[in-house]
Amino acid sequence: MTDTDDTPPAAPPRPGMAPPGMPLNAMAILDRRRIEAAFAKALYDQLVPEIGRERARAVLARAIETMARETGAAMAAEDRASHGTADLATFRERLALWTAGDALRLEVIESTPDRLGFNVTRCRYAESYREMGVQEIGDILSCNRDGEFMCGYRPDARFTRTRTIMQGDSHCDFRYSLPESGSMETPE
Repeated sequence: MTDTDDTPPAAPPRPGMAPPGMPLNAMAILDRRRIEAAFAKALYDQLVPEIGRERARAVLARAIETMARETGAAMAAEDRASHGTADLATFRERLALWTAGDALRLEVIESTPDRLGFNVTRCRYAESYREMGVQEIGDILSCNRDGEFMCGYRPDARFTRTRTIMQGDSHCDFRYSLPESGSMETPE
């Protein structure tokens, strides 16, 4: 009797998929968003005939907002554990997660302890959603997350954005600010 391994060889990972054994968080965010977009589009396409476009968008938005807040809170907890705080400086360090692989091109306008402002001049998230044919929900899939992420990461921060590439503007204008001095972050 010979020892043989009847297990078929592992298939190579598909583009955008984490290799077996690799944690999902090790995958580039742009790749994760592409996977999520394919699933969200399939779900959205089923919801629209059942509940209508407006309600389908609202359901999808609520789910993604919840995910964004939870992710923000988890990353804030990591930053508090490793840096002793979750502030705009630690958040700025985290931007590398979203810009990896030239997924976003940023022009920093302002970076102080209580203010962070930047413009996104290229957004491969928006480009990917257009290529995938999911631009109708692209704002929900990515743009919608930004403010909600900050609600989880730093609830006392203020986030404003008046334009997005996904909606046809030349750039996205991200502006974050913390309350006047004297207000302190409250860990959850």
